[in-house]
Amino acid sequence: MEKVKAKKHLGQHFLTDLSIAEQIAQAVKGHNEVSKVLEIGPGMGVLTDFLLKGNLDLHLIDIDKESIAYLHKKYPELGDKIIEGDFLKMHLQEAFPDKFAIVGNFPYNISSQIFFKVLDVKDQVTEVVCMLQKEVAERIASPKGNKDYGILSVLLQAYYDIEYLFTVPPHVFDPPPRVNSGVIRLTRNTTEKLDCNEKLFKQVVKAGFGNRRKTLRNCMKPFNLPEEFNSNPILDLRAEQLDVAEFIFLTQTIEASRGNN
Repeated sequence: MEKVKAKKHLGQHFLTDLSIAEQIAQAVKGHNEVSKVLEIGPGMGVLTDFLLKGNLDLHLIDIDKESIAYLHKKYPELGDKIIEGDFLKMHLQEAFPDKFAIVGNFPYNISSQIFFKVLDVKDQVTEVVCMLQKEVAERIASPKGNKDYGILSVLLQAYYDIEYLFTVPPHVFDPPPRVNSGVIRLTRNTTEKLDCNEKLFKQVVKAGFGNRRKTLRNCMKPFNLPEEFNSNPILDLRAEQLDVAEFIFLTQTIEASRGNN
């Protein structure tokens, strides 16, 4: 079969190193409690080949018509499990009403959007094993107090245990990207619901990181914190110094103040 040509506007960089593809596939099988797996952006199926060796109910989604045609020829047995479409527009609760895992070599330009969509269906997605830009991978896995720690770090760490697995150099891709890639694994933790208003929690986290150099005292002004809370030392910190539990505490305080008004 004729190879699929990588398309710049889709952010395609096809992995060519089989040993790395095998490592990624094994990372899914080792920690996945369910058999259903959705691979995002399979391209020409380098990772797919290894996923199919496991006892998995594998589904593929790709926005690229050329890749879809290639995959249908390569894996005729998958039939309608090969989906032509945009993952970001996919109705996951309808397509996968049960629990499932996600795996893939994520396009750099939409990786953050993919994770925000995962958060929308976090009770279904038990695990994510993915390769993305190293800088973004490090940010997601970063602990508090690190300059890489940010909005996605907090929101994802609230619901997932996150491990940075390994770094992948540019030369194992066609075409090679200009930066290193990183492989991470997210495993759903036991938190079913945060002990606060989850919508407000997101707003507080985003506001906290809105200006990283400012203290929370300044960043939280729009929330009209109660005057008696102004002396709390947490407000003298910056957002990057707070872990998930401390952001929950801050959200609870704002919630309580609104209830008293």
